[in-house]
Amino acid sequence: MYRKVDDFITDWNNGAQGTIQVLESLTDEKLDQAIVEGHSTLGWLGWHLAISPAFFAGIVGLNVKASGNPSEVPTQAETIVQAYKKIIEDVQKEAKILTDEQLAEEIDSFGNKTTRGAMLRTLIDHQTHHRGQMTVLLRQAGLKVPGIMGPTKEESN
Repeated sequence: MYRKVDDFITDWNNGAQGTIQVLESLTDEKLDQAIVEGHSTLGWLGWHLAISPAFFAGIVGLNVKASGNPSEVPTQAETIVQAYKKIIEDVQKEAKILTDEQLAEEIDSFGNKTTRGAMLRTLIDHQTHHRGQMTVLLRQAGLKVPGIMGPTKEESN
């Protein structure tokens, strides 16, 4: 849970840089890569990361809009990257409007009470979870796996 807006913004920016590295590893040809048929693809996961911050921001009371239709996964990797870069800026800009005191206020989340600070932590965790899924799929697809939190096997050789 965040108690200071600056702490959230720092984590958001750090996490976003790692997510950009993952998204920039995508290629148009490999957006359909899934662990097995019927599971989330690289394209779907990337698009989900590019649009879902708007959902979390809305719960917290921030005015952030997704770039594009959430149910239509783009066929070009660059579209996903650019939509994500835009939402990074939008979340950061809107978060700066919050006060530290507002982070402790209770809000409704799926019929339960939580704090704004806890929901912002969930946004960060959600991003990290899906970014991790994507790194596995990148390797499976034969694409570059960036060293987000340390060097990857490919970078160590």
